[in-house]
Amino acid sequence: MKDEISILAKTKKQKRQKLLIEGAGIIGFSLFFAILMPLILPIFRLQLLGRFLALSIAALGIDLIWGYTGLLSLGHGIFFALGGYALAMYIKLQLPPGEIPEFFTLYGVNDLPGLWKPFYSFPFTLFAVIVIPGIVAGLLGYLVFRNRIKGVYFSIITQAALIVFFNFFNGQQQLINGTNGLKTETDKIFGFVVGSPPVQLAFYEITILFLIAIYLLCRWLTSGRFGNLLIAIRDDEFRLRFSGYNPTWFKVLVFSISGAFAGIAGALYTVQTGIITPNAMDVAFSIEMVIWVAVGGRGTLVGAILGTLLVRLGRTVLSEQFPEVWLFFQGALFLIVVTVLPDGIVGWIRTFGFDKIRALFGFPKAVITYPRLEEDPEIELEREEFEHKITKD
Repeated sequence: MKDEISILAKTKKQKRQKLLIEGAGIIGFSLFFAILMPLILPIFRLQLLGRFLALSIAALGIDLIWGYTGLLSLGHGIFFALGGYALAMYIKLQLPPGEIPEFFTLYGVNDLPGLWKPFYSFPFTLFAVIVIPGIVAGLLGYLVFRNRIKGVYFSIITQAALIVFFNFFNGQQQLINGTNGLKTETDKIFGFVVGSPPVQLAFYEITILFLIAIYLLCRWLTSGRFGNLLIAIRDDEFRLRFSGYNPTWFKVLVFSISGAFAGIAGALYTVQTGIITPNAMDVAFSIEMVIWVAVGGRGTLVGAILGTLLVRLGRTVLSEQFPEVWLFFQGALFLIVVTVLPDGIVGWIRTFGFDKIRALFGFPKAVITYPRLEEDPEIELEREEFEHKITKD
């Protein structure tokens, strides 16, 4: 009995310490990016940083399905683009009554297509940005997971779906301006020009709020029983089925959530870039999302954000300093990360450089594998109860 009380007390203490440290980190992150950076950076650099933070939201969704659930998606550009197009369509409709977006006249379209009409409504647009990518991801996931397709076959199917959507959007000149996409920089939203510095600053701050909220949601999803189920799906799905769980609906749900995150990222990225085109569904871009998570460290959440910021920042600096050969530098960086840091930057820090820091705050030595079940006090308590029951019987 005393051992059980001791383990429970230890668990509560560790959780309290972890929450305090994580809370302090989030507050520091918020103050640094939301207050300090706008005072230091010019508006152009601040726009770039806002785009990187928006992409970090998509990276969190990738980490949720790949790092925790073991589902490597190479088609998240679909959901990213859907969110971007939804918000861009709303902005393009902010016109005097009776007018339609100018590009329609180039293709002889005089009446607004029915698909566009719901986007007069801002509440519907918010619904479309979040829910439609989630529904599309859920439907795609259900068709795949109900047939128990996983591993490399799942990755191939998501990439094939990406190519289908890319070609479809490219061919819709009369509906969404085809390869030219939808430009939003000179349009207005709520009476203000989207590309103006005050509006861009507002979108930058909104991006930070969404990033923090989605990070907290991901942390909540992965810290409880649902998170343990995701890890179980990744590590041994057959055993999970044998235990009486049906992984299909869990995978559909997490894939749908990840798609919704990508939709939000796409919308925020679009208004800070000033344009959304089918290139958002380019194969290379979806693969790059995976690279961000791999560089930062999958199964960590923090690594997804860190990897996105570092890779995009490095890409920007290299392309400016070495415009002719920067792709070679970027390729070399990825090779180094894959060969030298297979667990990513955060994984390397946890394995080699973080043990002493963790010890200062009372945390146990980090486990090298992604799940921390080996040293989880709750798992230890369950193991002792199980062994006691067997001994008693």
